[in-house]
Amino acid sequence: MTKLNPDSPLYNFPLPEIENWLKKMGCQQNLQKLNYWYIHQNEWEAEVVLETEDIRVNYLKAGADGSDIKRAFPYSLSLQDVEDAVFSGP
Repeated sequence: MTKLNPDSPLYNFPLPEIENWLKKMGCQQNLQKLNYWYIHQNEWEAEVVLETEDIRVNYLKAGADGSDIKRAFPYSLSLQDVEDAVFSGP
């Protein structure tokens, strides 16, 4: 795995490196839908989807009313910015 600068935009990272990063962050890949990932933390859980234009995060039942909270992060953001935003929780 090439060591890329965490300040580099995500679009500079090849897909295998993004997948390795998700694994390192504790995500598990859906083996039926390979662009879907799942993360479970102590206080929240989320589905992470690698879309064509952005990374979509669906924090499950995280809203005050029990609804999901959905966010999208463009690949033009840096790896560090996306990591900070996604893994800090809803």
